[in-house]
Amino acid sequence: MPDWPGRSPASPGAGRLTVSLHQPGPIPLAADFCCEPGELLALVGPSGSGKTTLLRAIAGLYRPAEGRIDCGGETWLDTAHGVVRRPQARRVGVVFQDYALFPHLSARDNVKLALGHLEPGGRSACADDWLGRMRLEGLSDRYPSQLSGGQRQRVALARALAREPRALLLDEPFSAVDQVTRRRLQRELALLREQIHIPILLVTHDLDEAVALADRICVLHGGRTLQADVPERLFRHPASAEVARLLDRHNIFEGRVVKVEGERRLQWGPWFLQVAHGLESLSPRQRVAWYLPDSDVVLHRRDRPSRGERENPVTGRIGELVVLGGMTSLTLVFDHGPETLRFDIATHAARRNGLARGEWVQVSLLAAGIHLLPQTQRD
Repeated sequence: MPDWPGRSPASPGAGRLTVSLHQPGPIPLAADFCCEPGELLALVGPSGSGKTTLLRAIAGLYRPAEGRIDCGGETWLDTAHGVVRRPQARRVGVVFQDYALFPHLSARDNVKLALGHLEPGGRSACADDWLGRMRLEGLSDRYPSQLSGGQRQRVALARALAREPRALLLDEPFSAVDQVTRRRLQRELALLREQIHIPILLVTHDLDEAVALADRICVLHGGRTLQADVPERLFRHPASAEVARLLDRHNIFEGRVVKVEGERRLQWGPWFLQVAHGLESLSPRQRVAWYLPDSDVVLHRRDRPSRGERENPVTGRIGELVVLGGMTSLTLVFDHGPETLRFDIATHAARRNGLARGEWVQVSLLAAGIHLLPQTQRD
């Protein structure tokens, strides 16, 4: 991937992007987040959560009722003081979901549209240079209909970067291509990040893509910012049951704080679970929601002792067993209630243990993995 032209990582044009937008409707917004130069922040959430609206607001294509947007020391929007910068003055690079290429213009001419800051005589050469940087040599004269999905995506990215933007906004940029091309383009974006030192916002519905590419993930729902954090902390310590569910986490339960031999435990059905952190601040009889990453569920092996098998052992019946290539997804059901526990193990381990639907198995719920969620109530 080429060097970033005309701007070094230490350039004064690179700076933090700060967004705070609020309005009751028609598209509700209560979004607050920031993105550092050189950082990729992924915006995730269900359809209708306001992700694309936020990108449009940052680019100046949508004006919210209230809020402020700052980037690199410049104020792009400040509704309280009547500041509204035009899109052309914000210097934002945008790659839309459908790429938004002009079908009647060649690849070269599409990129030239972003080069208004250059003298007219140098725009064609610069556009060809950017297309070459995107590995599109020899395709400058082709029209979008003559390009593959991956090639059109590269043209759109070349156009976005040719503006020498202060921020790069990517709205589902890989959704219109096949899986092989998608992986290739994701890799190219990861390499590109090493060359540009500006805030990058990525809207995606693909959580695996967000985890693979993003430094931090911002979870949105109904236009509200629910939580923003690095992927590991976000998936292990969601701020609420709502965040956990939006992140497709399944092991969310309810329990009660009890005292057992003077020590606080978490009662869940017939079991009294040890919890590494959080119980000491809660009162006995207090009900609490809790979450357990599936990586902290340990299946007890039948042929030899398992890691942590004395730690919070519980017994359940296999209600669902789904083989997905090298991994097998297990869902355990319990006699004490409708809650189910889901986790994955290697398929060869499932076969070695002779696992099948209806069989009873024992697992350990590792104390360090149990995360208490803040929504609590007393009886």
